[in-house]
Amino acid sequence: MKLKLPKIIPVFPLEGVIYFPKTNLPLNIFEERYLSLVDDCIKNDKLMGMVQSKKDTTEVYKVGCLGKISEYKRSKDKRLIINLTGICRFHIKMEINNDKLYREFEVDYEKFQEDTQSKNENKSEENIEKIYEKVKLFFKRNGLLLNWNEFEKLDANQKINTLAMIAPISNEEKQTLLESVDIANKSKTLSEIIEFYLHQTNSKNFTIQ
Repeated sequence: MKLKLPKIIPVFPLEGVIYFPKTNLPLNIFEERYLSLVDDCIKNDKLMGMVQSKKDTTEVYKVGCLGKISEYKRSKDKRLIINLTGICRFHIKMEINNDKLYREFEVDYEKFQEDTQSKNENKSEENIEKIYEKVKLFFKRNGLLLNWNEFEKLDANQKINTLAMIAPISNEEKQTLLESVDIANKSKTLSEIIEFYLHQTNSKNFTIQ
């Protein structure tokens, strides 16, 4: 049964957190407004949006990701520890005026239908293979460890989204990847970003005699 995606969603804006479909995001909720948001989600469909907020402002980026609360527990000091599983990216159309502690937005998912597909075409796997060695070298140079055996078990979309989420690149670059409409474009953009960083590293290691 296909999940019906809501047109109006509660949103948690968080600076520096760029969240992708088919990935998991652990969150420690302690502010009253977001405790209220999560409590309401748990009582209903467990769906909530994450979007990156712009620095030192209440403004948010136009593209975020809808997730489902897959796990939650309450701590003794009344915090909520949740795990959010990414479902589909959304584009913000407008903010909804409400009397709640948290913000709600009207969103649409039209551009990001690929996120809800269970399988991708073989060419998607080919897109990953093309940048695989670059990614391994990039991670190694940055001292990042990834269980590549487990990584291989992921589908093409999970692979590229996982790499985009954990790669040591800027938040602006991650936001650009989040906004890439399809996996082919996302793979190409990630490859170009990694090439840039690898080139920078090579330049630093080059000594003029």
